[in-house]
Amino acid sequence: MSGLVLKLAPKERLLINGAVIENGDRRSRLSILTSDVNILRLKDAIHPTQAKTPVKRVCYAAQLVLIGELSAAEGKAALLEGLEELSHVLLDNDSRHHLSIATDAVLDGNFYLCLKTLRYLIPRENRLLGACQE
Repeated sequence: MSGLVLKLAPKERLLINGAVIENGDRRSRLSILTSDVNILRLKDAIHPTQAKTPVKRVCYAAQLVLIGELSAAEGKAALLEGLEELSHVLLDNDSRHHLSIATDAVLDGNFYLCLKTLRYLIPRENRLLGACQE
């Protein structure tokens, strides 16, 4: 993650290599210069009990890599498998575009971008699952 810039809102929390960091009372900007650091914004975190849908399970796998609970190699395999499964279900152009970006991110080892991109698919998944339950 060399060269990553995080813009933090007041009191925003993030996890860096297992330590929870909280921003102060003002907006701030952090430049992460070290590569191979595990970073997750807590506002982006998915609790294990919330990872019940296909997209959220793939997001959760990316999150596990980001917080160091899953190795990059294990995470890469799990993520590519999950993205492949999603590509069989989410067939519209916009979803395919996001899945393509997420796949490229995993192949490049950019698990944060994968998570960030997949989060765009959660509202779509919620609508599709809601339509199936009606």
